[in-house]
Amino acid sequence: MQFFDSLFGVINDLTWGWALVPFLVVLGVFFTTASGFVQFRFFRRMFGVLLGDEDGDPSKISAREALFVSIGGRVGGGNIAGVAVAITAGGPGAVFWMWAIALIGMCSGLVEATLAQVFKRTTAEGDYRGGPAQAIIHGLGENYRWLSIIYAICLIASFAIGFNAFQGNTVAGAAADSMGIPRYATGILLAAATGLIVYGGIHRIAKASDVIIPVMAFGYIAMALLIIILNITALPGVIWDILANAFGLREAVAGGVGAALANGLRRGLFSNEAGLGSAPNVAATAYVRHPVSQGITQSFSVFVDTMVICTCTAFVILLGDVYQPGQEGVDGVILTQQSMVSHVGNWAQYYLTGAILLFSFSSIIYNYYLGENALAFMTKNPVAVQVLRLIIIAIVFIGAVAPGATAVFNFSDPLMGVLAVVNLLAMMMMFPIALRLINDFRAQLAEGNHKPVFEPKNFPDLDTDPSAWPDAK
Repeated sequence: MQFFDSLFGVINDLTWGWALVPFLVVLGVFFTTASGFVQFRFFRRMFGVLLGDEDGDPSKISAREALFVSIGGRVGGGNIAGVAVAITAGGPGAVFWMWAIALIGMCSGLVEATLAQVFKRTTAEGDYRGGPAQAIIHGLGENYRWLSIIYAICLIASFAIGFNAFQGNTVAGAAADSMGIPRYATGILLAAATGLIVYGGIHRIAKASDVIIPVMAFGYIAMALLIIILNITALPGVIWDILANAFGLREAVAGGVGAALANGLRRGLFSNEAGLGSAPNVAATAYVRHPVSQGITQSFSVFVDTMVICTCTAFVILLGDVYQPGQEGVDGVILTQQSMVSHVGNWAQYYLTGAILLFSFSSIIYNYYLGENALAFMTKNPVAVQVLRLIIIAIVFIGAVAPGATAVFNFSDPLMGVLAVVNLLAMMMMFPIALRLINDFRAQLAEGNHKPVFEPKNFPDLDTDPSAWPDAK
């Protein structure tokens, strides 16, 4: 066991601890510049998916459903506890750098989702499947299959197993602390709900997310808006604190600008997952007319995660008096919970527990689908999927009932680091393909076609599946 702890520690140091965050930032800036700031040019189009602009075949997963599944996965503990950790360790200035990395990450999210879409395949059931593993095979060639397998293994181990245990542990801990509910009771409830959803496949996952995510997001935003309105006169001062600390005009914690920058970037990337290679697996399931359409949709999910949900948490904390720069012992979800209670009363802790339940459950079903998609790439044996479902249900329960379950996550972060490195290398090599698709999308808009259509015959050098594009001529 000591050997594996040391091995995963070295992997973690070589990825998250050394090069991965700068790699994500540099590539994000490059993608943004080379694409002509595409995430800002198409910003208004992002809201169209909420109105059903991309809706078509009702038997397919719609762009909106795929968006909500992705938001459900991105929005989780990082938006409640992660923001608090960033502020505690990096000061209010960390919030500014979370905003900055989200605006850059919107382009990375657009590129990886576009690539997942263009190389998606139609399944025997008529659904679509894809993601970075498929994109590597069809975009780079069979010689890179080994890279796809590494990606798929890391995706299953980190998201489907490790992070699902973490989500179960988070919900059970919050329920036990705020309402005295035994961990095993929460574990049974979560495991049963997880089984009900995952045995329905991607369609049931999408339908559940279409209900859960709006309730979850709007409920949390409504609470934050209430707190902001109650403290509206203090809001300009909080915004000034964020900017002043971000640029060293005022030092809130040891390390100054460096601490704010490092914690803001790292927590922002953990929260929105842009460039990490997880969300494209869901993006590929959607019916759209053009790959870039879903890229734009996924870019919007990064915006919602950080610029909306994380900002809500930041304002709840910074508008209160619980957070004190340099304090110790009050951080993570405790800081967010106590800040909310200080604003509106003790009932808020139960409200936050409910929010954590929805946040975590949406992440569980999202993480499961990532694992299923990775497994489907490696084997077509239907028994393997059934075994994975049983393992996920068991993992959720075990994570909930074990107070020390977080110890098993020492392998999740390093494997997610390897996952991100593989995905970023693939994105870098296939970026010229994404750029061609973006230019094609722009050209159709310039010709007056407000709903561009991807024509596989115009890209004969790409290994696409024509049956995945029914709107093509």
